[in-house]
Amino acid sequence: MILEIKAPTPGESITEVQIASWLVNDGDFVEKDKEIAEVDSDKATLTVSAEASGVLKIMVQAGETVKVASVIGTIDTSAVPAEKPAAAKPDAKPEPVAVPEPVKPEPAEEVKPVDRQTDKSLHITPLARKLMEEKNLSDADVLNHIRITRKDIDEVKPFTEKLSQPVSSSWGGTREQERKKLSTLRLKLADRLVSVKNQTAMLTTFNEVNMSAIMAMKKQYNDAFKQNYGVGIGFMSLFTKAVTIALGHFPQVNAMIDGDELIMSQYADIGIAVSAPKGLVVPVIRNAENLTLAELELKIKELAVKARDNKITIEEMTGGTFTITNGGVFGSLLSTPILNPPQSAILGMHNIVERPIALNGQVVIAPMMYVALSYDHRVIDGRESVSFLVKVKELLENPVKMLFNGDEPVKALLGI
Repeated sequence: MILEIKAPTPGESITEVQIASWLVNDGDFVEKDKEIAEVDSDKATLTVSAEASGVLKIMVQAGETVKVASVIGTIDTSAVPAEKPAAAKPDAKPEPVAVPEPVKPEPAEEVKPVDRQTDKSLHITPLARKLMEEKNLSDADVLNHIRITRKDIDEVKPFTEKLSQPVSSSWGGTREQERKKLSTLRLKLADRLVSVKNQTAMLTTFNEVNMSAIMAMKKQYNDAFKQNYGVGIGFMSLFTKAVTIALGHFPQVNAMIDGDELIMSQYADIGIAVSAPKGLVVPVIRNAENLTLAELELKIKELAVKARDNKITIEEMTGGTFTITNGGVFGSLLSTPILNPPQSAILGMHNIVERPIALNGQVVIAPMMYVALSYDHRVIDGRESVSFLVKVKELLENPVKMLFNGDEPVKALLGI
C-alpha cells in the first residue's frame, strides 16, 4: 500500500510552506513515527514524521515551496527492510591467514663525523651547551649521535622559500559564490523588520546598571537555589521580574496600537528573544507578573531549549506585550534593539564589563551593563520611557525591592 505524505498545516492563515530538509534519503526504509523531514513556514519550523513503516520516495526536493496539504512524498508500506548479513556461526573454522615474512631491517647508514665548519649553523640552547662543556663534548661528538634520514631532508625547506610563501586565508582565496534560497521564516522576518522601521516612530533610550548586587546574590545563593529548583539563578529571569514590576508602574510601556485604538493590557506576557538555528524566534511567557523567580527561570529554560531544538509551537510564539533580548551573550556592548510588532517597547541587555565608576565620591571597579529601551513614540512619551528604564535599573541594583513591588522595604514595612 502506498501512503501519501502531505505538507503539514502550521496555521489557518498559512497557505504555503518550504521543505527545509529531508532527514532521510530517497529509497530509505523508515520506521513508524520517525522524523523524516523539516518544513519551514513564516512562523515556525515543523517536523514531519512517518505515519507507517516502509520505503520512502521523495517527490519534493529540499528548498522547494509547496502548498499546504500537497503531497511531498510517499511511503510504500508493503516493502520490507533489507536483511542484515548473517553473522558467522560460532563453530565455523576461520580461514587460514597468510602470515607475511618478517622484513629484514636495512643496515644502518654509516654516520660520518661532521666537519667543524658546519658547527656554526647549530642551534644549541645555553643549558645544552653548559652540559656539553661539563662532559667535555664537542659539536662533532653530538652530531655523530644524530641520525638524519631522507624524510627529515624532504620536510626541510630553505629559509628563503619559507619567506616567499604567502599567508593563506582559512576561508578565502577564490572568486566563487554560493546562492541558496531564503527560508520562509527568514523572508517573513525581513518583512516584519522593514515594516517596523517604516510604520513606527521608534526611538531608543539608554542607561547603565551596576550588576554588583546581582552578582553577589548569585554567588551567595546560586548553589542553594539550584539544589531546590534544579536550575541556577539566571540574568534573564531577574530582568524579566524587574520588567514586570516596572510595567505595573508604567502601563503605557505595555500598551500597543490597533488601528485608531490603544490597547492597554492588564497583564504582562513577556517575549524572550532566542537565536534558533532557523532564525530569531520570540517565545512568550504568559502572565509573567504572577510567576516567582524560580518559575520564570524554569519557563525560560524550557522555551529556550524548545526553540533551539525547533520544537517551539506557534501558540508559544503568539501574542506578547513586551520583549526582552540579550545581545550580551554574543559579546555586544551596546545596541538599539528593534521593536517586535505590534508591541510598543523592547528592552535590550548587553555584555557585563568591569570598568571604573564613581561611587560615593570614590572611583571603584564594578561590573556594569548598558541597557537600552527602544519604544514607539506614538504610544510612549519620553518621560514614561526614561522613567521605566530607571525603575528597571533601581530594581536590579537593589534586588530586595522586587519583594515589595518596587517600593522601598522600610516604607513597605511602615505602610507609608
